[in-house]
Amino acid sequence: MAKMITAALQLPRDCTFTPSDWHILAQYWYPVAIAEEVREKPVAAKLLDVKLVCYRSHGKVVVAQDLCFHRGAPLSKGWVENDEIVCPYHGFRYNCEGACTAVPAHPGGKISPKLKLNIFPAIERYGLIWVSLAAAEEQIPDFPGWEDPDYINILPPSFDIAGSAGRQLEGFLDVSHFAYVHTETFGDRNNTEVPQYKVTREGTELLADYWSTVSNYGKGQENPAPEGFMWLRAFRVFAPFAASLTVSFPNDGKLMILNCASPVSARYTRLFSPIARNFDKTAPIEDTIKFNLQVFQEDREMVEAQTPEDLPLDLMAEAHIPADRTSIAYRQLLTELGLGRNYTS
Repeated sequence: MAKMITAALQLPRDCTFTPSDWHILAQYWYPVAIAEEVREKPVAAKLLDVKLVCYRSHGKVVVAQDLCFHRGAPLSKGWVENDEIVCPYHGFRYNCEGACTAVPAHPGGKISPKLKLNIFPAIERYGLIWVSLAAAEEQIPDFPGWEDPDYINILPPSFDIAGSAGRQLEGFLDVSHFAYVHTETFGDRNNTEVPQYKVTREGTELLADYWSTVSNYGKGQENPAPEGFMWLRAFRVFAPFAASLTVSFPNDGKLMILNCASPVSARYTRLFSPIARNFDKTAPIEDTIKFNLQVFQEDREMVEAQTPEDLPLDLMAEAHIPADRTSIAYRQLLTELGLGRNYTS
């Protein structure tokens, strides 16, 4: 993991978050890129309104602020040479620790100590590049299926949503919208009832086991589940914007999804969603990716249209029904983090 060698990052220009919310959210870890896409060339990313550049040096990923302090050029438009990133404007070079090693205009001159990149803690896990802008410790959500040899791993492309991370994550946890939003994929307008379920707490995580007869097989797919089969959807929430879902299929089949809503800005989200399953291991991965992208698209249309755009943490701001137990607990969890009572990202 790269070590952050700079002072605490200042609030970004044109920050779309309140200062207090931004400083709280900056303490957590988020995925910003798919690891396989970070190869020879630098990759631009954005997190909490901070522009980032991801690249590889000595075989490891490095994430820095996408800025050369000489004249403000984006390093993501540059290139990597001999494990150093090169600024495209004047050719300044920086090593994996952020130190400037060369100023081509003055090859024998002394290099100013101001020429040092803001390097952030970064780690590669579940096929993703994870970053924190101000974290002291690694806090990556648990996703055991990815490293289990009995499971196959599937990583859909990232998915952009012109909506808030809080709204997206809450939608992922919502069990009463299946019959209305996902009618083209797996929902059933003739099966709308939400049975009672409980939400429990383990430390800072929320757990909810939801049993119902709503099938998880897609429309048009063969459904080998016996009549009346009870589907278990086990949710685990990792504040602020990640949650896992384990769906129990017939014959001990398990499908695991990790929903990571990465807050590009207060009202723009990049969704990363690693998938692992222990059945249908020879089925085309492309079919799974296509199905999940269709589900994401169905959810995106609703998230982008919701008003207010931000997630209300004041429980009196919107009406609730018993099916919203997980949503209510999630909003309370965000409030505990110290995020604004009215709205957050």
